Parts: sequence; structure tokens; C-alpha cells
Amino acid sequence: MELFNYFRSSASYRVRIALALKGLPYDYKPVHLQKNEQIAESYASVSASRLVPLLKDGDDYVHQSLAIIEYLDETHPEPPLLPKDPLGRARARAVALDIACEIHPLNNLRVLRYLVNPLGLDEEAKNRWYRHWVETGLEAVERQLEAVPARYCVGDQPGLADCVLVPQIFNAQRFDCRLDHVPNVMRVFEACMKLDAFEATRPEKCPDAA
Repeated sequence: MELFNYFRSSASYRVRIALALKGLPYDYKPVHLQKNEQIAESYASVSASRLVPLLKDGDDYVHQSLAIIEYLDETHPEPPLLPKDPLGRARARAVALDIACEIHPLNNLRVLRYLVNPLGLDEEAKNRWYRHWVETGLEAVERQLEAVPARYCVGDQPGLADCVLVPQIFNAQRFDCRLDHVPNVMRVFEACMKLDAFEATRPEKCPDAA
């Protein structure tokens, strides 16, 4: 397998964690978003969305981080990244979607660039935008984790929701977001970071981070 990704992309980090949790080897293919390599013809020819991450498995390509993670879970079932019971699976997906659909799209690189140019926000205004949506969005995740406490987001094994949570916290810390109002979120984050799958794949340890 090959994973096209960018070290600072939280969506890419999600998939790196999932691959590590399953112990699956892959070739790391960097796509530098700051240099706009995602819109270069060489990459656009294989990625219809022109986004990262993109997984190549044999002759097939899968894009969108949550779709890739579920694809990996279906093609390599052990260890599972989703609970076996329908309610547990729904809860895991809900936490993942609260981050991937409610927080991340408002703060990805394309949006931040648009806020600056052409809308003309300065750096501080852009960062206030970022912090507002992360801090309020994580409150919804906090309420979910508080309602059904567990070692990880859902249960005693890390899974899909944790793959999505951890990269979002890394981004929140990079932008100096307030996190003391989400103690359960941070408790789960700290539990995850004790595991090699999360620690070894963190952004600054990627080949293209230099």
C-alpha cells in the first residue's frame, strides 16, 4: 500500500494512526500542501478530490480519511477499529463525525487561506476564527465522552474515534486553543499518546517534517 499524505494534515494523521494500530506496512508518499503539490497534474491525475490523504492499495485508490479507515477495517479486520455492537459503532462514528464534519472543515488549510486572501483577515483574526470553532466544537465531543466514560473514546480499545480525536488536539495545541474546558477529551488524548501507534506517527516524526 501507498499513503499520499502531508505531515501536518490532521486527516492524514488519522490514517497513519489507523495503519499503525493494525500493523500494516505502507510506502509514505509526501504531498506538500503549502507548496500546492496537491493540485499538480501528477497528483491530480490519481486524486479526483486533489486532497490528502489518498490510499493506493494495489491498483485501487481510496480517498477521504474516514472512508480509508473503514476500508482498512473491512479489509484487515484485526484489530477492529469499530465496536461489534451497533450502538457502539454508531457512537464511535458520531464522535468521529463531530470532529471530521463539524470542526475540521471550518479550519482546514483551504478555508484559512480564503479568510486571509481574498477576505483580508489578519493573522490574529484568522487564529481567533480557528480557536472559536475548535473550542466550541470540542465541547460537543466532551459531552459525549462524559455521558459514557471509558478509557478511550468508545470502550477500552482505541479505534476510529480516537484516530480522529488525537490529530484534532494536536492542531488545537498548535493554535493555542483553550483545552481546560474539555477534561474528558484530554484524558482520552493522553491515554492514546501512551500508545506507539499514536506517538510514532505524530506529525513531527514524519519523513517530510524536516
